Amino acid sequence: MVRQEMKEGRMGRRPTWMYPYLMLMPALFFVLLFKIYPMVSVTIGSFFRNGRLSLRTYQILFGDQTFWNSLWVTVQMNIIIIPLQVVISLVLALLVNNKVKGIGVFRSIYYIPVTMAIAVASVTWSLMMNVNNGVFNSILSVFGIPAQGFFTNPDQALGCIILMASWKGCGYWMMYLLAGLKGIDGSLYESARLDGAGYFQRLFHITIPMMSRTMLFVVVANTTANMLMFAPTKLITEGGPANRTNVLMYEVYKSAYRNGNQSRAGAITAMLLVLILFTVIIQFRMINTHDGE
Repeated sequence: MVRQEMKEGRMGRRPTWMYPYLMLMPALFFVLLFKIYPMVSVTIGSFFRNGRLSLRTYQILFGDQTFWNSLWVTVQMNIIIIPLQVVISLVLALLVNNKVKGIGVFRSIYYIPVTMAIAVASVTWSLMMNVNNGVFNSILSVFGIPAQGFFTNPDQALGCIILMASWKGCGYWMMYLLAGLKGIDGSLYESARLDGAGYFQRLFHITIPMMSRTMLFVVVANTTANMLMFAPTKLITEGGPANRTNVLMYEVYKSAYRNGNQSRAGAITAMLLVLILFTVIIQFRMINTHDGE
């Protein structure tokens, strides 16, 4: 009788280890359907030309100066925007992590840009930086500074897109870093204060090392988001002026939807994925090495 009850208990016991995976299955399904499958399909399609397996598309692509210019613009933009956004987000997270009255208001203010759609933000910044009647040039005129071209100036356009994207995205990454800060044991800071450690000593020897996993996630996710950024270039500059903002994602769009060259679009997408993968591997190694030290 006891054996039978034990047997029935084992058979009726539900494997709890499956619950997390079951909860993730809907999200995983949509990621596979709308993210992974299109990327794999487009990449495979880039190796075919007129229905036959061929590397001709890549041979033409590597000899195309427009592609190399787009690659350089993408690399140039991300060399600046990734560390800039991570540093600003960390500073904001440290500021709003203070326990003072009304700090929730500042958290909301810093997060408000995230709630605005990227298309709306792009159009808004385009109007504010308009060379003729934009609010930015109106403010500069008060100080006697001549009107700036901003998005119409080849030397300023990419920097303006970086500024707009950072304003839009830093509040988002701030919340992840704030969650990482909340997870640090307060007793570590108390011990450091008793030992005479100053603010920056606590920051570089406690806060940042303890947030290595959170920082890694933010850096990798930030890299992926900025490498694939497309809307500001499409809505504001159309890749100009003088192709100074013609990033790889916009070149993919032009190849696929303007020129109807699906093979070229797939080849550029494959190269972009390789660039992202290469960058993320370097970031993993750098942060893990620092964490190990």
